[in-house]
Amino acid sequence: MQNINVVCDEIMLLGEGPLWHPEEKCLYWVDIEAAKLNRLDINNKKIKQVKMPHKIGSIAWRKKGGLIAALSNDFVFIDTEFGKTEIIASPLTYKQRQSVMFNDGKCDRQGRFWAGTKDITEEKPIASLYCLDTTRKAKEMIHGFTVSNGIAWSLDNSRMYICDSPKRQIYHYEFDPIKGQLGQCQIFAKIPETEGFPDGLTVDSEDYVWCCHWDGWQITRYKPSGEVDGIIPMPVPRPTSCCFGGPDLKILYITSASIRLSSSTLMDAPLSGMLFALDVGIKGIAEPPYLG
Repeated sequence: MQNINVVCDEIMLLGEGPLWHPEEKCLYWVDIEAAKLNRLDINNKKIKQVKMPHKIGSIAWRKKGGLIAALSNDFVFIDTEFGKTEIIASPLTYKQRQSVMFNDGKCDRQGRFWAGTKDITEEKPIASLYCLDTTRKAKEMIHGFTVSNGIAWSLDNSRMYICDSPKRQIYHYEFDPIKGQLGQCQIFAKIPETEGFPDGLTVDSEDYVWCCHWDGWQITRYKPSGEVDGIIPMPVPRPTSCCFGGPDLKILYITSASIRLSSSTLMDAPLSGMLFALDVGIKGIAEPPYLG
């Protein structure tokens, strides 16, 4: 395994949601706190940044062009050429908007966009998971998260993975891909206190799960059984999320955060907030688009 490389040295407050666009052959990611959408051309290293009207939690590419995103309170389409946003669904009530905001999200292989919310104080189990179907209708699917994170699906579509970060647990739900419904929930993995909190995750072509550990200085690869297969030490304490990309989908791109780190920690980890790449020698799977 090669060394971890910095591919964008601009420091993000809360880098998140990396997305390899399989048609544009570029990498998108967000800075939630700075409300910025970033696009990196891997070939010429040019970065384009677009300011969003609100904090941006997650993104996916849209088959009809542009991106779909979960901003603080709304699902929106983003015109990536001009940076314009169009609200298409607003499932949060006025009261909910005062206490929760959208966080991590991804598309399933049937073209639906799933995104969860988090308690803004990260203390109370008042957050939910929502599904935006291809008719642009949003529905609350699960309630009771504190900070929902790390959505992904097993290769056979029978499982949906999701984290509740403060609980230090990764869950898997039975998943019906045709109906887009969730069934029984089981704990997939528990993260020891010494290894931080589970954050963003992805699944590779061998059906193994890769999870970033906030305040854990590492990424863990899990077997489908939930057993630890391997650990990758990171040069930053807060790796936030990861995705596979590159021409053969063997590059793991990793976002990170610098927000609320002490000056002493930043001295030990000056790369915090940067974007990293690692050739893991294992092929990932392309992220599916939103079909609405």
